[in-house]
Amino acid sequence: MNAAKRKKLEAAGWRVGSAQEFLGLSEEESVIVSIKLALADAVKKQREKRRLTQTELAAIMCSSQSRIAEIEAGDPTVSLDLLVRAALAAGATKKDIAKALASG
Repeated sequence: MNAAKRKKLEAAGWRVGSAQEFLGLSEEESVIVSIKLALADAVKKQREKRRLTQTELAAIMCSSQSRIAEIEAGDPTVSLDLLVRAALAAGATKKDIAKALASG
């Protein structure tokens, strides 16, 4: 958020902070959330790069299209293990996953 917008919101009585502050997350919890979101984004990008539909990726993983949609949306019920499995099933390499984690 730019400084002018922040100043305007604060002048109107709004308190501006981070999602971590708002949700009361510890530093570790915040890092886990960012890792999960980075992996979810990597799954979608890799799937699209290979021109797979969610249904096709689901078939590769022996899962459902709706579960792939949850994975890509960063649903909190999706485990880190499932995110990594989905990325690999979509064709990501260990290097691709490392890149996604580094950007998260």
